[in-house]
Amino acid sequence: MNTKLKIMKIGIYSRISKESSDNMNQLLILRDYCQKMDYKIYYEYVDVVSGGSTNRPEFNRMMEDASKRKFDMLLFFALDRLTREGTRKTIQYLQMLDDYNITYKSYSEQFIDSSGIFKDVIISLLSSLALQEKIRIGERVRAGLAKARMNHRVGGRPRLDENKIEKI
Repeated sequence: MNTKLKIMKIGIYSRISKESSDNMNQLLILRDYCQKMDYKIYYEYVDVVSGGSTNRPEFNRMMEDASKRKFDMLLFFALDRLTREGTRKTIQYLQMLDDYNITYKSYSEQFIDSSGIFKDVIISLLSSLALQEKIRIGERVRAGLAKARMNHRVGGRPRLDENKIEKI
């Protein structure tokens, strides 16, 4: 009789919105969790990009590796670190992981776990909230730019003069 337990291989996904943000906190916590649970980290997928962006190279790589069953479970710090693309896309990604037989777990939201009985309800609610937060951030940015314009400050990227355009 073989009593050796299979060690679970973990894919860690971490995302930060800006280069100046500190994703090391997420990674340190997730690594520590894996060590305490006696999990083996297969790979750490780290993106420095907005969660609403569809151009996330490491996220895409992680999903491709999941489709090939290169790891057993995806671990992320929080649902909004995984994606902010809205309810449908979030559910679609989690369903894809399910279809690949990859379990998933949010470290900070213990109820987001593919073994929980209310996973679909909780995930719908949280992904809706993540999308609403993205919308609110955009509204705050636009309000800040409008206020700056009222104070005769122009935001955004500097315009190129005609000479630079000709050189380009």
